[in-house]
Amino acid sequence: MDYMYLKSGTDVRGTAIETPEGGPVQLTDETVADIARAFLVWCERHMDIPAHRLKLAVGRDSRLSGPRIAGAIREALLPYGVTCYDCGLASTPSMFMAVLDIPCDCAVQITASHHPFHRNGLKFFTKDGGLDSPDLSEILALAGEGVCPEEAPGGSWRESDHMEVYAAHLRDLIERGIGAPDYHRPLAGFHIAVDAGNGAGGFYAEKVLAPLGADISGSRFLEPDGRFPNHIPNPENEDAMGFASRAVTESGADLGIIFDTDVDRAGVVDRRGREINRNRLVALASAIALEDAPGGTIVTDSITSDGLKEYIEGTLHGRHHRFRRGYKNVINEALRLNREGVDCPLAIETSGHAALRENYFLDDGAYLVTKIIIKLASLRREGRELEDMLSSLREPAEALEVRVPILEKDFRARGQGLIESLEDYSRARGWRIAPDNREGIRVSFPEGEGQGWFLVRLSVHDPILPVNIESDVRGGVEAIRGKLREFFRENSAGLDISAL
Repeated sequence: MDYMYLKSGTDVRGTAIETPEGGPVQLTDETVADIARAFLVWCERHMDIPAHRLKLAVGRDSRLSGPRIAGAIREALLPYGVTCYDCGLASTPSMFMAVLDIPCDCAVQITASHHPFHRNGLKFFTKDGGLDSPDLSEILALAGEGVCPEEAPGGSWRESDHMEVYAAHLRDLIERGIGAPDYHRPLAGFHIAVDAGNGAGGFYAEKVLAPLGADISGSRFLEPDGRFPNHIPNPENEDAMGFASRAVTESGADLGIIFDTDVDRAGVVDRRGREINRNRLVALASAIALEDAPGGTIVTDSITSDGLKEYIEGTLHGRHHRFRRGYKNVINEALRLNREGVDCPLAIETSGHAALRENYFLDDGAYLVTKIIIKLASLRREGRELEDMLSSLREPAEALEVRVPILEKDFRARGQGLIESLEDYSRARGWRIAPDNREGIRVSFPEGEGQGWFLVRLSVHDPILPVNIESDVRGGVEAIRGKLREFFRENSAGLDISAL
């Protein structure tokens, strides 16, 4: 059996509920059991712990297929003597923390992030963090071979209240971070509206904010519902952010928070209903991170704006290190830089994945908004607001992303070859190629020629060339798009360039 088709970066992902649009179920009980047993073998090999001595936590987001998949994991692991802790409805970051807090050796989270309701997946954690792409490839290869550990008695499945422990940890951070006279109610007088998108994030309003005295009226979709009937739980989604903005303006809240399904990503909304996500969220998180690491380096993905670089390096006096798309890529790059002696406190992707060094470089949306709330309280004491921190952030007048499908079978070779051709094309025309770009090709244009930039890169997983364009002037995106259109028309073989 070949399970590699279920690999999506560092996650297992596949159809878990049969639908006309999604097709037949891929994550069957048998498939889940094969992968779970293979993970035990991986643990034996890499952690030097026999399966019958392993302690393993299992959590899930609100997807309809979650309980079934958790049951399949249970039946797969018990014959091998594993001690399992059932954390029930849980955020993905909390499952890493479970390894530290329960404590246990490893954890499995059942989630497919913001993907449609009929899909689901698996993420794996050890005390060193989330497993990386090569680890997952090894597990799927072992699963395909049907490899199992040696059976042993004594397996158990125990309910765990770890989400209560995790929520208490976040409350403690806010209490210590604000240091209010009424120590255990530091958010009294604050009105915060949370949009959980019917995912796993409702706990943050009910178990973190409300016990600290916050008014959470106006919060929306806190009830877990794996059909996601109201909107896509995704801070990158325009419709979802619109719900969060309206929650603030309609309730008169001081702050809005929106989570994705499994709470590893977040976005926020200021008191006027203005979105703080993508470049604005990166800027805010950078400002907070650099307070304790002056002159430090912020690692971001490749599609961040020129204005953000100016903000990090000019306003914050830090350093900006653009890297590749993919949250694990930016985290691994930050880890590498720190190992080499570079002071790097934050790795963050414009999608909302933000990993702080002080928090194990774990991409945790709840931890990020906890830091933002602490900062908001500090600003309020100074008579300032969150938006004041972003007043010097130069933002583009226009922005566009289009996706160019690659039709050839060897899409990686075609995509890489086209990027190399575009680099030659740009040099021949005297276009300015960004010297600090580490993915695809990024080209900037001066005033009169679009006054902005484009980035063309190859998708991490799919036969797609995402094209990002930003401009500081109205009409600039179309001017830059026109320059790119000429190149793609001359090099259209094996591509669908209709989006350009």
